[in-house]
Amino acid sequence: MATSTQIFDLSGRVAVITGGNGGIGLGIAQALATAGCNVSIWGRNAEKNKAAAASMANCTGKVDTLVCDVTDTASVKAAMDATLKKFGRVDGCFANAGIGGGGRHNFIDRTEEQWRTMFATNLDGVFHAFQVAARHMTERAEAGDKFGRLVATSSLASIFGTARNEHYAATKAAINALVRALAVELARQGVTANAILPGWIKSDMTAGIMGNEKFVANVMPRIPLRRFGEPSDFGGIAVYLMSKASSYHTADTFVIDGGYTAF
Repeated sequence: MATSTQIFDLSGRVAVITGGNGGIGLGIAQALATAGCNVSIWGRNAEKNKAAAASMANCTGKVDTLVCDVTDTASVKAAMDATLKKFGRVDGCFANAGIGGGGRHNFIDRTEEQWRTMFATNLDGVFHAFQVAARHMTERAEAGDKFGRLVATSSLASIFGTARNEHYAATKAAINALVRALAVELARQGVTANAILPGWIKSDMTAGIMGNEKFVANVMPRIPLRRFGEPSDFGGIAVYLMSKASSYHTADTFVIDGGYTAF
């Protein structure tokens, strides 16, 4: 029987994290690298990529970064090719890259461009990343190496009504359905698919609203743990999902919100 240390040991594994140069994505990347996983961070900003890699200089796992735009299929394919050339395999794909809606416009004033831009990153980006990863994982499975992890960053907006943010909510609800479908389709290849639903988390995306005293006064009392989440709060679930410990856990949506949805 494997010990608790062995079952969460990610030595020799390789994970891709889109949008892994900041926020939740960086928290995931840091935890995986600390557990021995080699990580490839795909992000649009080369300087942020460099800073993210520097923050993991002392981790056990090796860290690589690539400039990648998940809305562009050619960019995603090139990033996958480069990752495979660097590490030889990809065992997990954390599709985390996304943009926020901001709640600035009413639904009836939503422009076609705003709608399409949201879907291009938050949903199409997941499709692009998961497709290249699943193709590689399926090919490995056919060669006798059945192991794969697909993990998407969704949101509580996928299960709550979010006024003036319906385009964002729609992309996240679609992600929940996508992972359930992939969990069923790819199960025989040893590939699991799950989604993570964060609550209110401190990041560049939420910095503005969390600096609003009225917002904090209204939301904080609804969080039983009485604090906003940190990127590091997603390290544990990332390591679990990437490890052997989660081999029989698929098609799930993990709510990580400090108890917000329960209260």
